[in-house]
Amino acid sequence: MSREHTSELLKRAYAAGDAHAAVALLDQSIALGHRRIALIRYLQAQHLDAPLDARHHEYVREVAARMSPATLARVVGEARARAGRYARHEYRD
Repeated sequence: MSREHTSELLKRAYAAGDAHAAVALLDQSIALGHRRIALIRYLQAQHLDAPLDARHHEYVREVAARMSPATLARVVGEARARAGRYARHEYRD
């Protein structure tokens, strides 16, 4: 997936609240073996009530199990900050 396509999906997932774009980003992260970013994208997809399936849940469960509680808390905080940052930006436009 090109950077441009990823950027467009990010805009759709965060600014427009597109659940399908959020799942596409999560699928990309899983395919690339991302851990932290996959968890962040999973949380965004979950927040948008995206159609997540068992493989999504299992992947992030394994990722989270390998993280220390402090690291997991930081990643969750980062996911919240990203969602809030996009929401504030959208509100101002």
